[in-house]
Amino acid sequence: MELRHLRYFVAVAEELHFTRAAQRLHIGQPPLSQQIQALEQELGVQLFTRTKRSVALTDAGRHLLGRARELLASTGTLAEEVRRIARGEVGELRIGFTSTLPLTSLLRDAVGDYRRQCPEVALQLREMYTAEQFDALRRREIDVGFVRFNSPKAPDGVKLKVLRRDPLRLIVPAAHRFAKRKSVSIKECRDERFVGFPPSAGTGTAVLLQQLCAQAGFVPQISQEAGEATTQIGLVAVGLGVAVLPAPLEAVRIEGVRYIPLADKDAVLVMSAATREDESAERVLRFVRSLHVAR
Repeated sequence: MELRHLRYFVAVAEELHFTRAAQRLHIGQPPLSQQIQALEQELGVQLFTRTKRSVALTDAGRHLLGRARELLASTGTLAEEVRRIARGEVGELRIGFTSTLPLTSLLRDAVGDYRRQCPEVALQLREMYTAEQFDALRRREIDVGFVRFNSPKAPDGVKLKVLRRDPLRLIVPAAHRFAKRKSVSIKECRDERFVGFPPSAGTGTAVLLQQLCAQAGFVPQISQEAGEATTQIGLVAVGLGVAVLPAPLEAVRIEGVRYIPLADKDAVLVMSAATREDESAERVLRFVRSLHVAR
């Protein structure tokens, strides 16, 4: 049974007149009669009782009319649904982000703008380390990641859009020898004990700290590990070491710590939007296009 047969049938059933139905459909009356006969033969039932003066629906015809209207309406709705999906206006967008992102205006602006543009796209946000986001993208568990990643070459299968560059801060106890300094170079931290991320975390901050220390000719002494940046700041406050974290974490106000700018020119952590290299879903591409690059 073809949809055009149902459209022909509905027109005749509503007009109860073959000539008027043919005019409504912009086809000839003989071809319309042939199509209705073909439909009746296919179904093996009579849909209309015909006389020279009238056309009426049979019981089977009346039942088919209700179902045909439903089917034709649903196919019209389905077509629009498919078009809206293609335009990225409906569906679900899964976003990964690092812990510092909510401390900037980036996430607030991005989500706010996107919700205004695409109110019927459901957003699912997950806090994840950078390495976890790359893995989740490859496994198609998230669609977009906000990652901390300084390498100029993106991981295999991933495309990056640089959004902002955040300077690093050395976080020290209030009584520390650097506490009143306006800036500190990483080489001056050679003898410091660091509070840092565990190696398994896969954070861009930890990678950059190792690189900066290597450039200064030493390996940082990680005396205490913590998986959360805010926990690291708290551990600095109680005197367990110093920490190196992105500048947005200055928004975390914990008594007994000071945030000192690192003077090294490479002490900057890049925030990028990460997507799959072969991404084609418009809801994803539309979100990434809406992201503003910080000046």
